[in-house]
Amino acid sequence: MKTLENHTLLYDQDCPLCQVYTSGFIKTGMLDKNGRQPFSTISLENQNFIDVKRASNEIALVDNKHKTVIYGIDSLLKVLGYRFPTIEKIGHIKPVKFLLKKLYSFISYNRKVIIPSQENKLEHLQCLPTFNVTYRLLYLLFSVIVTMFTLFYYGKQISTLPQGPLIREGFITIGQLVFQGILLYKLDKKTIVNYLGNLMTVSLIGSLMLLLLLLINLVIPLNEIIFLIGFGITIFIMFKEHFRRVKLLKLANFLSYTWVVYRVLILITIIVSN
Repeated sequence: MKTLENHTLLYDQDCPLCQVYTSGFIKTGMLDKNGRQPFSTISLENQNFIDVKRASNEIALVDNKHKTVIYGIDSLLKVLGYRFPTIEKIGHIKPVKFLLKKLYSFISYNRKVIIPSQENKLEHLQCLPTFNVTYRLLYLLFSVIVTMFTLFYYGKQISTLPQGPLIREGFITIGQLVFQGILLYKLDKKTIVNYLGNLMTVSLIGSLMLLLLLLINLVIPLNEIIFLIGFGITIFIMFKEHFRRVKLLKLANFLSYTWVVYRVLILITIIVSN
């Protein structure tokens, strides 16, 4: 097996995804045992040739021998390509690389709302991605679309709920963002948009749980009561996760309760109007 030696990935130690794949590179022998290093421990000497700001957005691969650095998708292709040259060649085809870079940026710039972590003020260097409005809005749009379709098809499994068009679920989801956002109008834009990102991650978590039941239903037809129970469990888990995230963001706890209030009001409105 070919191991890329004398190279070190500078990873975000507060990002579980970053921890998993960098650890995987070492366990599989793609990098040597010193092949990764927490971003917060970059030495002053290395900061002379490492673009620290860029490294917080795009994982940096340091060539310790030649004191050179590559970033982001190039870093990952370099590590994978040393063992699997074909992967690196495919990855560097212009259209493929363009898509990979966009996907990488989409995940990287949103990683703190996908998996939030407590800010460690004791660390001089923190691997915090630059606040990118474009990628955050794309993340919100992606989350709205996934949530909209999931709720629409899940609702079809529960006959006691009034059925509506797909667009209704879209307006309800967007309405949740507006409703919660208005409650934070006194705060700065960055805080509001970060909260909304976390809010939609909670919705994505719920959507994935409901999608699992829908997939199971394709193989083994489920009783309507199972869908109702699954929906209740999903709402409970989403509430707990929303509460946890609000606490991490150091925002008011009432946001978790208004999140529920909005959904209850919407449900009552739908039932009454039908």
